[in-house]
Amino acid sequence: MSLPEIQNSLRPVLVAFPAAGLLLGFAAPLAGAATWSRWIWTAATIPVLIALLTEIVIRLRQGDVGLDIIAALSMTSALLFGQPLAAAVVSLMYAGGQYLESFAERRAGREMTALLARVPRTAVRHHHGRLEEIPLEAIERGDTLLVRQGDVVPVDGTVLEGVAVLDQSALTGESIPVQHPSGDAVMSGSTNTGAPFDVVATHRADESTYAGIVRLVEAAQRSKAPMSRLADRFAMVFLVVTLVLAGAAWFWSRDPVRLVAVLVVATPCPLILAVPVAIVSGLSLAAKHGILVKGGPALETLARVQTLVIDKTGTLTVGHARLVSTDVTDGASSDEVLRIAASLDQASQHIIARTLVEEARARHLDLAVPTDVVETPGEGVEGTVDGRRVIVGGLRFVGARITAPPALSAGPRRPPGAAQIAVGVDGRLIGVLILADELRAGTATVLSELRRLGIQRIVLATGDRREVAAGIAAGIHVDIVRSELTPDQKVLVVLSERKHGPVMMVGDGVNDAPALAAADLGVAMGSKGAAASAEAADVVLLVDQLDRVVPAVSIAQRSQRIALESVYAGMGASIAGMVAAAFGFLTPVEGAVLQEFIDVAVVLNALRSLREPG
Repeated sequence: MSLPEIQNSLRPVLVAFPAAGLLLGFAAPLAGAATWSRWIWTAATIPVLIALLTEIVIRLRQGDVGLDIIAALSMTSALLFGQPLAAAVVSLMYAGGQYLESFAERRAGREMTALLARVPRTAVRHHHGRLEEIPLEAIERGDTLLVRQGDVVPVDGTVLEGVAVLDQSALTGESIPVQHPSGDAVMSGSTNTGAPFDVVATHRADESTYAGIVRLVEAAQRSKAPMSRLADRFAMVFLVVTLVLAGAAWFWSRDPVRLVAVLVVATPCPLILAVPVAIVSGLSLAAKHGILVKGGPALETLARVQTLVIDKTGTLTVGHARLVSTDVTDGASSDEVLRIAASLDQASQHIIARTLVEEARARHLDLAVPTDVVETPGEGVEGTVDGRRVIVGGLRFVGARITAPPALSAGPRRPPGAAQIAVGVDGRLIGVLILADELRAGTATVLSELRRLGIQRIVLATGDRREVAAGIAAGIHVDIVRSELTPDQKVLVVLSERKHGPVMMVGDGVNDAPALAAADLGVAMGSKGAAASAEAADVVLLVDQLDRVVPAVSIAQRSQRIALESVYAGMGASIAGMVAAAFGFLTPVEGAVLQEFIDVAVVLNALRSLREPG
């Protein structure tokens, strides 16, 4: 178990010590043991003080000076100068604040278990005329592997024979399956959506594309600067003010009790308590909107982002092909073309065939039962529908089996990267179905709202082709379009944008995971996105809606604003109390009680983060 894990597991115990000690100390006089109270309060303070001093030493070795030093000084001086009750009160406030903060900052694990789970543990290899299942690490270059329908390609390789139909959206952002004929190179991590095919391994598992992405994510996470805590930004100023006031009070009065009183009042509970409460409240409110924010630092960073880098497929777009238009011949209707094609495609497992069937059923079209079906993997399907010979597939496949095609009535402009599915009946072409990955509804409004919330720059970064990216960007307001990017190039885009301010990356595919990990704040579309992106991100949208980013930023900004209000008000009241204590108007115990009133006020204010923005 790591040191942070040990510290987090001890937080509840450290809260229990001073809480129980205060109760027992006040109960001791009732039992006729009043002299024990001081010892009980001292004993209750010591475990918290030891844990605090240990944490301070660790942080100082890392070059981090925090407000914890004031809490340690107030507890230590209270014990040394005979004020154990004040020490116990301070220890309870400190331990309680640390527990709240650890709760706020507890993040979902960044281990790569989900990413690695996508990689198959085994592969099916041809060996001496037989098929054998072998561990992934046993694959050697030159091995012939069988990739079944639905399998993830285990290693980079070359298609041996036939046509491989692969869903590469998680790797390249291409939403429409890609056909790879014999001799084509295929990437590990892509999914076989067509018929089984054989691939000759050109790389070992640890050298393949997917393994490289895993390494990129791990490297990005290691190099990513840690998120700073809001409270630490005030640490040095408040520490100097406290030490000057406490030292001056002792120097001029020669009374060490005044030193203790100033330090007790100075214990930075508005920072220790108010900030975590406001942040935890913001996390809770975000969760109600289907937004999982992995800890307080992520919420604080979300409130400060200046640049948005956003993926295309599955983020700006729906993420899978839809029927967007139909070109038909004279006398044919678009619904009839779809009905005939979908009737035949009921016999196919191809992903585009399933898309057409789903669309036809959504339109409540009456599908016929196909017969005499023959499928050419990766090319098309032939069969009989309602007594007529039907062919559905790519333009070349259908064109080679029909007479000269008649003129088609032009439908709407075809989006870049769209798939064209030809439909032939009894030797003539009756229509072409156009499928494309469409822009999510309301995307332009979402981006405008983000600009209103302070996002200064929006960058579209995708692995898809240039013309496809440009076609999508034409309908929205983005500042720059970067296309045909590999995962490591996406990381470079994120890093280069940091000169404009904190960067938020939004994506959903495996290829987005390294960039999500490298960004100041990564946001993953977690509902239908890859598990890898959800693991690497700081924020996960639990619903498949890009517009959830808007309330995420709004809630984060409001929570930070409320936290800052609590900090400024609490610190102002504390400084006033410190001045009063320095002049002898407050004893250490009275200072601790005053600090409790300040704590209650700032915590109540911080709880406003739970309410929906007005």
